[in-house]
Amino acid sequence: MSQITWGIIGCGDVTEKKSGPAFNKVPDSKLIAVMRRNAEKAADYTRRHNVPKWYTDGQQLIDDPEINSIYIATPPSSHIGYALAALKAGKNVYIEKPVTLNAKEASTIAEAATQSEGRVAIAHYRRAQPMFLYVKHLLDTGAIGDVRMAQIKMWQSLRPQLITQTPDNWRIDPALSGGGYFHDLSPHQLDLMLYFFGEPEYYNGRALNQSGYYGCDDQVSGQLIFNNKVVVNGSWSFNVSIDEKIDQCHIVGTKGSISFPVFGHDVTVKIGSDEKLVHFPPLEHVQQPMIEKVVNYFKAEGENPCSINEAVVLMKVMDAFSQTL
Repeated sequence: MSQITWGIIGCGDVTEKKSGPAFNKVPDSKLIAVMRRNAEKAADYTRRHNVPKWYTDGQQLIDDPEINSIYIATPPSSHIGYALAALKAGKNVYIEKPVTLNAKEASTIAEAATQSEGRVAIAHYRRAQPMFLYVKHLLDTGAIGDVRMAQIKMWQSLRPQLITQTPDNWRIDPALSGGGYFHDLSPHQLDLMLYFFGEPEYYNGRALNQSGYYGCDDQVSGQLIFNNKVVVNGSWSFNVSIDEKIDQCHIVGTKGSISFPVFGHDVTVKIGSDEKLVHFPPLEHVQQPMIEKVVNYFKAEGENPCSINEAVVLMKVMDAFSQTL
């Protein structure tokens, strides 16, 4: 393919700034059409973003002969259906995170991909951002020595400010999201651990609805042990005081440590008594670096920046962490 021509299924909030405009800014990439069940909102999106066409039916967008690649940005419950339909039509697929409701659904997409001419990539877009590429470079070059452990802390209030608040708040409906805020936010953090440290050989955790504020878990904890013996412990709480909120990943090695917020812009590197803070300016469209890599992969001019098989592993970890007491 000399040009990747896109159709978006689910042109909601995430596509307004984070991803949507980037499809027309990446070389050899063009956004052809969007789909949303609400015709008025779909038409409004095309007017504001200068997109040629809109649909209210996902299959009609998939069947559009001008489109060779589909970006699925609906709530997770409908990812599998649209992904399988697109792959059956031989279209490339770029799927938002979490890729599905659970690992079983993710494995079904992985199997379908082996039978399709289409390619599949997953929107774990922090893998392509300069800040996290910098962290990976530090780890790969041994800047903090041999990595021993990492600690993830994501503690937020009952209505996290990190989350786009929508009238239906589908993120706390397990039938639509797979769980609660853990399912929406932890893929960013856990995928980075897989990206940094490779294949896990052990993972387990527990979840509970501690506050009873809504009908899903609001307290999750888990541990991973990787094949390279790095140990990762994670804590996700969505019921603390706003004064106690924290977003931190702290990686410790034999020579020093690296700390950063997954939803922030600063990396702190400490080696001995020396401490350095590196600031990364916010990106206009946070997914643009990833979309560029995906476009190259779909054109067969680059590697897959995040495969469906990697997403299956992530979903297995999330399933394990989501076990209730």
